[in-house]
Amino acid sequence: MIYLTMKAHDTTIVDSRSKGVVAVIYEETRFLVIQRSPDVIAPGKLCFPGGSPKPDEAEKKAVEREVREELGVDCQAREMIWQSVTPWDVALTWWRMIWNPTTQIKPNPEEVAWTGWLSLEELIAADDLLESNRQFLTALQQGQLTLTVG
Repeated sequence: MIYLTMKAHDTTIVDSRSKGVVAVIYEETRFLVIQRSPDVIAPGKLCFPGGSPKPDEAEKKAVEREVREELGVDCQAREMIWQSVTPWDVALTWWRMIWNPTTQIKPNPEEVAWTGWLSLEELIAADDLLESNRQFLTALQQGQLTLTVG
């Protein structure tokens, strides 16, 4: 839901949705994905790394922090590549990440049960894929956005 508020002659739009950030790490033909731990929301679901920005935290910094917290690696957010709203009304921004492929991934077991590299086809076919991730992958498959390596 979007609210419109007015101050004098200024118009400000306030979006009441919760916000989330998603890290897209892509190498050649595969995506780095996680399986969520049993102790977090949507346990056991397959998804891209990500989470919620802290109050007053820029989305770009939030997605970099989330990758560091979940995977134990430093990545740089290159660009926002897509926006969506989940079926549970969270506004997501999707970020293409730059990362060093020689970096060793050290998953945080409190948040991540498994990490792996899967193709677009493997992800779309996965029964345990988080629904908001399916929307992104379908858009990618249908050519609504493109990814470049690098």
